[in-house]
Amino acid sequence: MERLAEPRPSGGAAPERPPTARQLFGSLPRRRPSGRPGTVLALRTPLPGRTRTILVLASVAVPLLAWLVLGATGAVDPRFLPAPGAVWAAGVEMARSGELVTDAWATVRRILYGYGLGVAVAVPLGVAMGSFTAARSALEPVSGLLRYLPAAAFTPLLLIWLGIGESPKIALIFIGTVFFNMLMVADAVRQVPLDLVNVSYTLGARRSEVLGKVILPYALPGIVDAVRVNFAAAWGLVVVAELVNSQEGLGKRILLAQRFTQTDKIFAILVVIGLIGVTADVALRITRDRIGRWVP
Repeated sequence: MERLAEPRPSGGAAPERPPTARQLFGSLPRRRPSGRPGTVLALRTPLPGRTRTILVLASVAVPLLAWLVLGATGAVDPRFLPAPGAVWAAGVEMARSGELVTDAWATVRRILYGYGLGVAVAVPLGVAMGSFTAARSALEPVSGLLRYLPAAAFTPLLLIWLGIGESPKIALIFIGTVFFNMLMVADAVRQVPLDLVNVSYTLGARRSEVLGKVILPYALPGIVDAVRVNFAAAWGLVVVAELVNSQEGLGKRILLAQRFTQTDKIFAILVVIGLIGVTADVALRITRDRIGRWVP
């Protein structure tokens, strides 16, 4: 059907057209086209294996080289910054005497107890918070409040409540990590796409099956990541705990070395703590990659 032409207003003048964006705001500034960035500076672009290896080695070699230069030139008093050779000699001496192994095992054992107990409590509660709105409403306000209380401030109370043995040290690690793990695990669970849950219900899955076969497998890599990140906080807390009335442990050894200004021993212990932490981190990364291969 043919459309009838709109009648023109009397006088024959055409209606005014609305102004265009260019007429209102003027022409946009011209920007010189940027060249394609290199692989290193490109956003979220995988690096070639060789480049990545070079960067990893440089991240270790540059600080070590700076340390060697400062130690060789004497720019810093050796009492404050001992040379790497002196630190190595102090570490070998402590290893030969057996005190390094004894202290390291005492510290690792406390972390296994305290942090392991925290993970055992935080993961189920975090999964519940991420899966059920009722659990989130009941637990998130409390955990959100308690995580801001510094764990070290609980030390006097823990000594009063639990005495001066191993219990307050383990409790300090537990208090300092459990609430962070709960919230991060809940966030990992909430990242599960709702479409997966709805499709599972549509196909006839029950609630327990959705939780055990959809939500947990999908969120498991994120849960391992949360445990891995907070594992570093456990090391900071165990050193604080061992500074108070401890007979053995790396923190106790640092305190004894500080009394006699043995900075070479302090550096050696810090290097040992770093190596143990990196080893645990790499192990958890490998675990995360192996168990989460199906997650995009």
